[in-house]
Amino acid sequence: MEKKKNIVVLGGGESGVGAAVLAKKKGFNVFLTDKGKIKDKYKRVLKHFEIDFEEQKHSLQIVNAADEIIISPGIPREIKMVKNLLEKGVSVISEIEFAKRFTKAKIIAITGSNGKTTTTLLTHHILKKAGLNVGLGGNVGFSFAMQVAQNNYDYYVLELSSFQLDSMFSFKADIAILLNITPDHLDRYEYKFENYAKSKFRIVRNQTKNDAFIYNADDKTVGKMMKSQNIKSKLIPISLMDMNYEEGAFLKGNSININSNKYQLKMTLEQLALQGRHNTYNSMAAGVAAKLLDIRNETVKQSMSDFQNIAHRLEYVSSVHGITFINDSKATNVNSTWYALEHYDRKIIWIAGGVDKGNDYELLKPLVKQKVKAIVCLGLDNSKIHREFGDSVDLIIDTESAEEAVANAYQLAKKGEIVLLSPACASFDLFDSFEDRGDQFKEAVNKL
Repeated sequence: MEKKKNIVVLGGGESGVGAAVLAKKKGFNVFLTDKGKIKDKYKRVLKHFEIDFEEQKHSLQIVNAADEIIISPGIPREIKMVKNLLEKGVSVISEIEFAKRFTKAKIIAITGSNGKTTTTLLTHHILKKAGLNVGLGGNVGFSFAMQVAQNNYDYYVLELSSFQLDSMFSFKADIAILLNITPDHLDRYEYKFENYAKSKFRIVRNQTKNDAFIYNADDKTVGKMMKSQNIKSKLIPISLMDMNYEEGAFLKGNSININSNKYQLKMTLEQLALQGRHNTYNSMAAGVAAKLLDIRNETVKQSMSDFQNIAHRLEYVSSVHGITFINDSKATNVNSTWYALEHYDRKIIWIAGGVDKGNDYELLKPLVKQKVKAIVCLGLDNSKIHREFGDSVDLIIDTESAEEAVANAYQLAKKGEIVLLSPACASFDLFDSFEDRGDQFKEAVNKL
């Protein structure tokens, strides 16, 4: 009788626990380890499925005995423990890679520095409205592996981060979408933008001529990188210029045009639920993917006009004495914050800061000079923000809680102005996640 394979899962969050459950269901010996504390809701799942686990340590004897490691996206492949395993020839893969082995579903995979969550949710919304049996996962929603373990979907729409892509090798997307590449997470890529960009292009890995690659033809980095990639799939561009693609999406006057499989779909910009230049790309990408799956124009149009965007992304919270509060906690990089600052034409009290990921703030400086009245820092180390924007605004203050930040911003703002939480940084110095940061911000605003 063949010996059971030993699977060790590193990380006890949504991704790791989902992978552990799937591995258990497929008959592997499974052990999950997390050097931090595991949330009670995940402990309950592990206990229910009788999966052995530990927290606040890594038992190297067990880890080193693994036949295969499933690594959570938050754990760098460069840490010593993982490097040692790789040197021994142990396979270290992502939950996405592992789960794909056990499903024959069609995969629509979406990545990019900005807009990938919105595009993933919109694509899922269209497919669901069309009556397809579709799951949503990856970097948003529930773990892909958990869904493969418990459901039998015909389609999956997956948001994939560069960290997930880094540990994917045999995975293949039927439809891959690359929205844009701007500097982000450079602390995980030796502060080399090219390394990060290469990571994003892993989304086309293993694609064949029968698959499709939807890409942003206006993004210079994407265009430059494509010249050095051996992409075998059908190339389908999207652009905000009047390009009249035979297959793809483009802007003509005030309408987006989507051409695919001899069908044409047109919608005016006003008809789209998602407003703003960056969101037009998101709508185009989702629309093209839907047409590749032969979804009816009426369904696509209705879905793209009635879609409700996610929390924590330019989310209106409240207006207090004429001061508008906006929660953009999901803006964890400079480019996302640029979109937020560019979006408003009123004076802004900008709440920024957190864990800097190698940010280059030059892009923001003209907008900050033009629109920002004061900066309220929300983080443990705000020295870089002081250094970068000291000449751009008259006042920068430091705070260490959402309540303190909101109170200070409220005092600084006047009627008709905006208090914008758009941190451009990760949240892990003071919060559990960007969602936690946004929720605490909203709670503090509602107490005013």
